[in-house]
Amino acid sequence: MTKFRLAHLGLVMAAIGFTAAVPVTGLSSVAYAAETVRAEIGKPLQEAQKLAGSGKNKEALAKLKETDSVGGKSANETYLIERTRASAAAAAGEYETAAKAFETVINSGKLSPAEQPKFTQALAGIYYRIKDYPKAITWIQRALKDNPNDSQMYELLVQTYYISGKYQEAAKELSNAKNLTEAQLGMLANIQLKQNDKAGYVQTLEKMAASYPKAQTWADLLQRVQTKPGFSSTLSLDLLRLRLQLGLLTKPSDYLEMAQLSLQAGNPAEAIKIIDQGYKKGALGTGSDAPRHQRLKDLAAKTQTEFDAKAAATEAEATKAKDADTLSNLGYGLVSEGKADKGLPLMEQAVKLGTGKNPEALKLHLGIAQFVAGKKPAALATLKTVKGTDGTGDLARYWAMNINHPMQ
Repeated sequence: MTKFRLAHLGLVMAAIGFTAAVPVTGLSSVAYAAETVRAEIGKPLQEAQKLAGSGKNKEALAKLKETDSVGGKSANETYLIERTRASAAAAAGEYETAAKAFETVINSGKLSPAEQPKFTQALAGIYYRIKDYPKAITWIQRALKDNPNDSQMYELLVQTYYISGKYQEAAKELSNAKNLTEAQLGMLANIQLKQNDKAGYVQTLEKMAASYPKAQTWADLLQRVQTKPGFSSTLSLDLLRLRLQLGLLTKPSDYLEMAQLSLQAGNPAEAIKIIDQGYKKGALGTGSDAPRHQRLKDLAAKTQTEFDAKAAATEAEATKAKDADTLSNLGYGLVSEGKADKGLPLMEQAVKLGTGKNPEALKLHLGIAQFVAGKKPAALATLKTVKGTDGTGDLARYWAMNINHPMQ
């Protein structure tokens, strides 16, 4: 998970026009906002500003100390001193001094409406940097009150909540927000793990997979849906199909299991494709199990020959018996063989019959087959209709997510 990192404070100062303090001219008395600055204030103040302007910020701070012993300062004198001190201290890395000066400047009432929020943002950043998180939160919230659409301050607020252990507050902010970034979703997922919020964690993983698809996110999501209470073991092949589509099949056992399940489902063409891919990836055909892999390959080829020979008779019998499951399996096998024009109508017929053992699974299979056949709009429309609570609804939604936002 990528953490939010505040920009270097020097850049923040520059961004709000804090490269130098308010200029002061003259030594005896200086006009500023219709007020005067006495010589004993104006001279060291002007020298401090010159030092700060040339990058000698520590020297500038030392020069400003000469003004500290002057009594009876006017509000304007205090403002000019502390504004200069804030700039020099921030640039010198003396953040606690800078924070105090910033607060004085902000509370002076002398900042323009345009400057006020910028100074507030900078002060929030300073408190975050020195790890005074309670004060950072206070000033971030004040900045957001002035500008609710400040995305930088919002992200800093969430990060401050998180880093200070206020997980509930951070989660609330993230849960109420729209269009979270990948980093923000990652933070929310991490918080939900810490709070043992399994349902919330899965929901966040789904959002990450939908908007920022990555192999690790998908692997975690599919592992969790598989162990979800009520998930039907009859969907193991469908889960493997999605894992294959996502490039998550890596082990020889993965390819063997999927090929065997495809054969059991009456889909030898799919099994052949799986086995061939396993060989191409080097997962099959090597090592001591190579003979076993070859036997499975031979069995798939033999089964495909039998499938082709019996296809017409199987279709006739299933149609007569209104056997939706057999029609769907036959249709999927034909689609896998590259005969979508024959296979998809059979699967559509099976869905319409409504006599399958699991009607939602038949719709899921139709949606997947439509995608395999290159009919994406039809696939998405079909998958949207799957509402099963045994895992079919979840898998249909995940297939749609992948179709809309495939991994690159």
